[in-house]
Formats: sequence, structure tokens, C-alpha cells
Amino acid sequence: MYPRKPAGIDHGATLARYRAPVICALLTAILIGGSAPFTKLLIDGAGPLALAALVSLGSGSGALLFSLFGTASGTRRSNMEAPPGRNDIPWLIGVTLFGGVLAPVTLIFSLPGTAAATAALLLNFEAVATTLIAAAVVGEWVSRRVWVALGCITASCIILTYDPAAGLGLSLPALGILLTCLFWAVDNNLGQRLSAKDPLIVISVKGIGSGTVTFLAALAAGEALPAPVTAAAAMIVGFLCYGGLTSILFLLALRGIGAARAGSLLAVSPFFGVFFSLLLFAELPTSAFYVALPIMALGAWLLISEEHTHPHRHPKIVHEHRHRHDDLHHDHTHAAGDPPFSASGEHSHMHAHTEIFHEHPHQPDIHHRHSHRR
Repeated sequence: MYPRKPAGIDHGATLARYRAPVICALLTAILIGGSAPFTKLLIDGAGPLALAALVSLGSGSGALLFSLFGTASGTRRSNMEAPPGRNDIPWLIGVTLFGGVLAPVTLIFSLPGTAAATAALLLNFEAVATTLIAAAVVGEWVSRRVWVALGCITASCIILTYDPAAGLGLSLPALGILLTCLFWAVDNNLGQRLSAKDPLIVISVKGIGSGTVTFLAALAAGEALPAPVTAAAAMIVGFLCYGGLTSILFLLALRGIGAARAGSLLAVSPFFGVFFSLLLFAELPTSAFYVALPIMALGAWLLISEEHTHPHRHPKIVHEHRHRHDDLHHDHTHAAGDPPFSASGEHSHMHAHTEIFHEHPHQPDIHHRHSHRR
């Protein structure tokens, strides 16, 4: 039997520990909300492949500069973060391909035919696709409340995609944005496999690798290089909204609350995107937008307000990742060679977990990928 409420567990403190990854996910949502409108501002100044390459290079090089700055200031990241290993190479290739090449290229080809505010709302389909993949492939548990939320978001996307004047009644650019969301959803779930690793290394490899591949494709396609000002703006947008700061924050969120929940919190990003779009562009959305907006808002609220707690079991495991010792899961002792704690009370080293049974509010993070009895 599971003990219902073991002595010594502070449930308020447990909830507080999830505030940081939730804040990271919400900041990610704000930045992602700016991706479509800010990119659309740059479309006329660069070819689609060249623009996609620049935003990817901006994300990767920005993360690399962060890492180098930390090293120059005396920070030993190996004491704080676990570097990717040989077994992580397939996951790095996957996130580079889906999140760094396919998603931004597809989005940039699709944006010219879609109103910026409509595109921002359609990008919320990423939460649906991320959660569906996490549930079907990875096995993350999803509550009935979340299924209802996903249904609302999907219905909203169907309304926004419908175009009676287009072939089969569907807008091809809108379908392209939905395909972009699918690529990012694959990226999100592959990224969870890397969420315990140093995010700066992961983002540097992903951004620089995908940017180089896409840039070579742009040269092969004969695209001219954009003006220096446009190129610099594209790299800044790439760092802020596509993969640099955005991905660092999202990987930290993945580490704390899992792919399904972190992806769910991104449900608010389209509303920031709508705000940026209406601020930057004079174009007004179609009537379908105003029908879809409240349905999308309902789905987003259902996702964000979900809570999850039940008695659960932790099996024995040995792994390495960034952690602290004032939680419910890291009470191990240290050897002489283990790195010291940072000022925030965290460090990274190989450590073992013993089997425990307890109950507290949790999400499917790296310590809570257990099965659920239905």
C-alpha cells in the first residue's frame, strides 16, 4: 500500500519548487509568441532558406556566447550541468533536424500567406501535438481535463484553417503552420531526452548545426544574402524567439515538469503573438479569427490550470543531472571528488536513488515518468 501523506513532506514547498520551471515555460511562451510576427517583418528582406539559417545561427551562437562568457568568468559548467554523452548523439541529431531545420523553414515558407495574428493562434497546435506524442509514444499520463483542452485548441485550429476559396476548403499556408507545430512537437519530445544535460551545449549544437545545413541549402538554391542589418535582426530574433534563450528556458521547464505539461503552458504563447501582431501590422484578422479566439482561450485555461497529485513509486536509478538537496528525491551522500554547491545550492554529479513510495504534487519530470493505473 502507498502511504497517503508521509511525515516530513512539505507540500507547499513541493509546489514552490515547480514555480521556477513554470516561470521558464511562461517566459518561453512570451518569446515564442513573438516568433511569427517578428519573422514576418523580415521576410521581404531575405530569402526563406537564408532567413531560416540566420535565425538558427542566431540561436546557436547566442547560446555559445553565454557558455563562453560563463567560462571566462570562472564558472565550471561541469560542476553545474551534465554534458551530453555519446548516447545523446541520436537525440541531438533529432532536435537539430526537426526543431532547427524543418520547423523554421516550413514556418517561414508559410507566413507570407497567413495573417500574423492568425498564424500566432495556429502555432498553439504545438501544445496539442506535443502532448499527443508525449502520451502516445513516450507514455506520459494525460488527464481528462487536458484532453478536453486539446479538443478546444484543435477545434479552434480547424476553424482558422478552413478557407472555402482554397482547394479542399483548406488554407495551404495555414496547414504549413500546423506542420511546423508538428515538427516542433517532435523536437520538444526528443528534447526531453536531453533535458538533464547542459542546455547551452544542446542549443549551441542544435542552432549552429541546423543553421549551417540550412545556409548551405540557401546557397545551393541561389538565394542572395540579405543586407547586414536584416541579417543581424534575424539572428537577434533567432536567439530570442526560436532556439537560443527560448530553448534554454524550455529545456529548464522540461526538466522540471515534463514535455506534456511544459508544452501545455506554451498554450498562452499565441495570445502574446496576437498582441505583437496587432501592434506591428495594420492587417485585421478575418471573422473566423474572432470565433476561434475564445475557444482557444478556453483550451489554454484548461491546460494551465491542471493539477496532478497521487501516491507513486520511485524505482532505484543511477543518473547524472543538475539537482539540489532540499527536495524530496536527493538525499544521497557525497564523495570527496563531487563538485561543490553553487550559490543557489545546486550541482551536478552521478548519484543514486533508492526506491521510495510517497505522495506530493508532481509533473512528469525526469523523476516522475511512472505509469498510472486508470
